[in-house]
Parts: sequence; C-alpha cells; structure tokens
Amino acid sequence: VQLQASGGGLVQAGDSLRLSCAASGRALRGYNMGWFRQAPGKEREFVAVIRWSSGHTYYADSVKGRFTISRDNAKDTMYLQMNSLKSEDTAVYYCAAKPDRGLPTIRNGNSYNSWGQGTLVTVSS
Repeated sequence: VQLQASGGGLVQAGDSLRLSCAASGRALRGYNMGWFRQAPGKEREFVAVIRWSSGHTYYADSVKGRFTISRDNAKDTMYLQMNSLKSEDTAVYYCAAKPDRGLPTIRNGNSYNSWGQGTLVTVSS
C-alpha cells in the first residue's frame, strides 16, 4: 500500500485542521489505517486508528474528544479531523497501514508496514 498524507499547516491554539491520507496499490478491506505523530525530541506516538472493514475507531487518550478519524471507501482516503488544537499537538503526523491482526497490535506503530511521508502540524499558542 502506498500512502500520501497531506493537510498539515500552521494554526493557532483552538483552531481546527483536517489531515488526509490517500491510499493506493491495493484494496483496504481487512486493513488498519492509523495516524501517528512525532514531536521534536520525542518518540513517535499513536494518535488514532480505524479498522477499515468495520469502521471501528480507537484513539489515544490525549486526543479523545478532539480528534476524529474517518474514511471514504470510494476514495480510499482516510481523514483526521483535529479540533481544539493545542500547542502540544505540534508534530509531524504520519499515516500508516497494516493488515488487521486484531486489537493487540492496533496501537503499535512497529506493527505497521506502510507509511506515508508525514505532514507537519504546528500549533502556536
């Protein structure tokens, strides 16, 4: 699966932003599609994931209630709607994909084998 992320930018605290991740190369049925982020000087962390077949979603506690992950089956595109952005959301955001192997691996970035190029989100306070 090839992934192309877009939508990052510079916003102020409290603003909203929507990231997109377009997939190509194969059908996404049976895949997990996720968002991860890496802030300067920090390790990569899980943000959100959607199980493509069921549409079930899972979030990191730090973004729950503010971010929404969704998919467009017709376009093979995943989105991350980010509301009420905070300065601590500043990071490079990556989309990733892997075959669905069940819940134990769904938040583990090391289990994902396809990655987009990353898009920078900067939130000024």
